Amino acid sequence: MTTVIEARDIALAFGETPALRGASLSVQAGEVLAVMGPSGSGKSTLLHCLAGILVPDAGEVLFDGQRVDRMGEAQRSALRRDRFGFVFQFGQLVPELTAEENVALPLLLNGVRRGSALAQARPWFARLGLDGLERRRSGELSGGQAQRVALARGLVARPQVLFADEPTGALDSLTGEQVMELMVTSAREQGTTVILVTHEPRVASYADREAIVRDGQARTLSAGSVAP
Repeated sequence: MTTVIEARDIALAFGETPALRGASLSVQAGEVLAVMGPSGSGKSTLLHCLAGILVPDAGEVLFDGQRVDRMGEAQRSALRRDRFGFVFQFGQLVPELTAEENVALPLLLNGVRRGSALAQARPWFARLGLDGLERRRSGELSGGQAQRVALARGLVARPQVLFADEPTGALDSLTGEQVMELMVTSAREQGTTVILVTHEPRVASYADREAIVRDGQARTLSAGSVAP
């Protein structure tokens, strides 16, 4: 398999507090990887470095063989816009936009015309069990509905890599499992690599493989069992 994204011995400190201490991680194309660890271990910081949101103080971050850590902010912003998708714990939908406009947002930011962007966004509503909710705003959606809209937004532009930071953390267990099933199934259908940060073993069981971050260092475990 081809390595799509990789961290090599990266270190990062916030002031005097080290967050990563020589963390290394390699992710294969099409893989679903769960990054686990206790609170404050550095797992979200590692994800943000891989996604080009943060730049490490030392070490290398590579995407498709290119040094992300050497890119300027404009290059990293374009990379996040064009090649990456994101799902966060609380969805972070734009409250002024309707659900379908939120899903279409990555396409609109990429210069796709509004009509075409909305046409590409709408099929995701049936796919994720959201029929009839296209015109609702985020305040009119349940937590599970809003997170599925956020998932559709993260995948609509067919990113190479989807970064998911505690995507079920604000959901009850049943809704969280539904979101995970939809995320993994949709990502596999499009061939999208998923890097998932979680502290829940049940969520991590949906991944092909797990990595544990502890004290700012990463350790990869053997392949996990995918939940039915």
